[in-house]
Amino acid sequence: TRRGIYSFDIVPQAVGKGTLTFEIAGEEGLTELVIPEVTVYSDLEEAHEASLLNKPPVTNTTFFSKEQSWKIDFASELPVNGPFGQVIKSTAIIKSAPADEIIVSAGTRGIVADLPGKLLEGRDVIKGEILLTISGDDMAENNFSVKYDEARNNYEKSETDYNRAKELVSDKIISDKELLVIKNQYDNAKSAFENLRKNFTASGQNVTAPLSGSLREVYVKNGTFVEAGQQLLSISQNKKLVLTASVPEKYLSNLSSLKTASLRKLNDKRVYTLEELEGKVLSYGKSANSDNYLIPVNLQITNTGVFTPGTFIEIWLKTFSEKNSLSISESAIVEEQGVFFVYVQVTPELFEKREVITGNSDGIRIEILKGITENERIVTRGAILIKLAQSTGTLDAHSGHVH
Repeated sequence: TRRGIYSFDIVPQAVGKGTLTFEIAGEEGLTELVIPEVTVYSDLEEAHEASLLNKPPVTNTTFFSKEQSWKIDFASELPVNGPFGQVIKSTAIIKSAPADEIIVSAGTRGIVADLPGKLLEGRDVIKGEILLTISGDDMAENNFSVKYDEARNNYEKSETDYNRAKELVSDKIISDKELLVIKNQYDNAKSAFENLRKNFTASGQNVTAPLSGSLREVYVKNGTFVEAGQQLLSISQNKKLVLTASVPEKYLSNLSSLKTASLRKLNDKRVYTLEELEGKVLSYGKSANSDNYLIPVNLQITNTGVFTPGTFIEIWLKTFSEKNSLSISESAIVEEQGVFFVYVQVTPELFEKREVITGNSDGIRIEILKGITENERIVTRGAILIKLAQSTGTLDAHSGHVH
């Protein structure tokens, strides 16, 4: 009848209810369009009487042609009748997973010598890369270079004494017992010096990256005096992230059935599911404390580069429920002065505006308590444009026909 719209004249061979199947051959192969519960009447008069009883509503309906829907981001779907438990909305802070972050500390006291361009937060580092040095050359007390030279001299002297003692014992000049004492002194001096040489140089400690990742925080600056054991910087691999949300104490009894969650960055429309981010629920607090009367809930996700440690996000914690509820995509809801509506697809080109009573929302789907049934197709994308078309007040004469 027009581009993309087809009309068929079909004469069934039997009266009753059946299924009508269209097989459509296209470039991508064969596609089936199945229409269940098709009633075949005995004659045209009976069919006409039945059509009067099933006449589409005229009030509060809008004609929206297929050509219009093809030009926009349009979609419709049937409601889902399934478990929809308690939803707890909160905010969560994003942190690096403990196993993915390491603190690098000073191995000796001294002055930090920054390598230009190395200590920049967010910079990628490679395992074994030298990030900074700690020098004690200018210190009068506990000068590390003096200790290093002393350990090296002791090692070299003890090595010479041991080699000399091995010659003397073969000539029976010293006893095996004396050789054992000299060897013990040599082994101790060697261990002390090798330990220093492995982690330090004559000028101080070279602080290297223990793993590959990025610099999350730098706690010192060039020229800072540090003590042994003092924190210098932290390195994060950012492979896993931990989300910590805080919920009121009244939800404590619901947290045992916590199953999944949805999350969204602040000021962003995209909502992610916990499954989509390969996440899981880690733990939740069993009590509150005097400093914070909220209950902490910890979840873990895989870092896809979307979320940034140290920032806050919106989160919907979803608990398991054995009770089934009707739910639709939240994008289907149209709000007018605090009242919620959806557009029900009566025929392929006729849409009825229907008020609904909503329940819980998980950021992606919203529970519908009243207003629609599970067999009614709802517009999930493009509803706002149907609303604009309704404001024109025009209705196509053929909009009630099924194409």
